[in-house]
Amino acid sequence: MTEDQIRQVLEQYKSGTLSSDDALQRLRALPFEDLGFANVDHHRSLRQGFPEVIFGLGKTIDHIAGIVEAMNKHNHNILVTRTTAEHFARVKEMAPEAEYNQAARTIVIQKRKEILGKGTVLVVSAGTSDIGVAEEAVVTLKVMGNDVESLYDVGVAGLHRLLDRRERLTKARVVIVVAGMEGALPSVVGGLVSVPVIAVPTSIGYGASFNGVAALLGMLNSCASNVTVVNIDNGYGAAIVASLINRL
Repeated sequence: MTEDQIRQVLEQYKSGTLSSDDALQRLRALPFEDLGFANVDHHRSLRQGFPEVIFGLGKTIDHIAGIVEAMNKHNHNILVTRTTAEHFARVKEMAPEAEYNQAARTIVIQKRKEILGKGTVLVVSAGTSDIGVAEEAVVTLKVMGNDVESLYDVGVAGLHRLLDRRERLTKARVVIVVAGMEGALPSVVGGLVSVPVIAVPTSIGYGASFNGVAALLGMLNSCASNVTVVNIDNGYGAAIVASLINRL
């Protein structure tokens, strides 16, 4: 439940339009619900401003279906990351409004579409191969209530592609930059803008990229002082941080 929903329950109880039993029933799922195999954190939206997100990798179809069913009783958005079409088929049976993004590997049930961010978050990818991670960030940003734009395939191998869109970079309130190989793009973007840049290294590259470690180390050593870095392929984590920044 969100802070506004809890406040509404308390006000209805105070005014006498809601009985104590009904109020208790609505609040019963706080702070968490024990499903036996998972403890669903219904309280997270109240603590952090956004609901719990389901990490799908390694979970069975039944586990994801059970968690989604528990969360779907409440009026907040549901996001499943690192999921599959098989997971989606089961979720779709319970929630016909669910949407699957194959590139991002996400399932979304979006009930609330209000914009909570104060500006635009721009997601930039160095190459087309990085789009999957970038799309995970885009989907997460939208679920968290942000205006989102994307700019793909503008890596340093053809820097003119990025410079030609410099105006879009400067209009963003937060920029997420997704890159593999040597991970140079966030430093370039950081030098062009005066806002936070969140760098996401990807596991894309040849042997010496070490599945993203080379990009991660390059980004950590960025000489652009407005660049911070999340873990390899963690588009979701970058989007959460960007959402929090965008709400300030």
